[in-house]
Amino acid sequence: MKTAPSDESQFSCVRLLQLTDTHLFAPQDGCLLSVNTQESFNAVVSEVISQGSVFDALLATGDISQDHTEASYEKFVAGIEPLALPCYWLPGNHDYKPCMNSVIDSPLIQDVTHALLGEHWQVILLDSQVVGVPHGRLSDAQLEFLDRKLSEYSERHTLVLLHHHPILVNSAWLDQHTLKDAHEFWEVVEKHTNVRAVLCGHIHQELDQKRGDVRVLATPSTCVQFKPNSDEFALDTRSPGWREMELYSDGNVVTKVKRLANGAFRPDFNAEGY
Repeated sequence: MKTAPSDESQFSCVRLLQLTDTHLFAPQDGCLLSVNTQESFNAVVSEVISQGSVFDALLATGDISQDHTEASYEKFVAGIEPLALPCYWLPGNHDYKPCMNSVIDSPLIQDVTHALLGEHWQVILLDSQVVGVPHGRLSDAQLEFLDRKLSEYSERHTLVLLHHHPILVNSAWLDQHTLKDAHEFWEVVEKHTNVRAVLCGHIHQELDQKRGDVRVLATPSTCVQFKPNSDEFALDTRSPGWREMELYSDGNVVTKVKRLANGAFRPDFNAEGY
């Protein structure tokens, strides 16, 4: 597994932008539940830029593509170019890794599973994809990698990234598609004292909960949103969004979810699934 070089020149506060679940298509008119995902993605990027915040890196936590095409990943790379940020990404259940890998020669895409950010933090990126099914699982190799990096850099605060949610979110239909055998993941995390937060995508909604001393965060999609606390498939009226994070040298995480204006990119509320 590749590891990014340390950049000790960064400030003690590391500022991160998370975009997730873009669900891009090759065709210009590609829509998910009546939302043109390229247009909503571009609108989110434009709004982030217009707000003038400064970030050190972009985190993309899976479901980048909806149709598995190389063109959809090329659209993602083109879409993030205006941000001019190094992008750390990982696959979701909808991604097709051979096509995802076709664009890793982009100077923006950091093809790594581990990165040292600033003097005090590390980011560990895990692959929870199980090909052909919506739920996630971490292989023994992934769990060993997590354990090893938490030990190797025990003095660093840690942000763990994966696509699938590792805790239940009180939505029966989504919780069918959670991280299976999540207890094995938490056994590794709880062996150590340096994990400050776990960040995921997948559930197309905001989540900010604690499991013990670890903060578990999920973030709205850049396209359609799923209604929280719904046992059956249901869409939310809230607009596409993103997450901004500040990681401090004392281990504190300050984070905020932001969204496009109310009413932007409304989906087909009569849909019964996707």
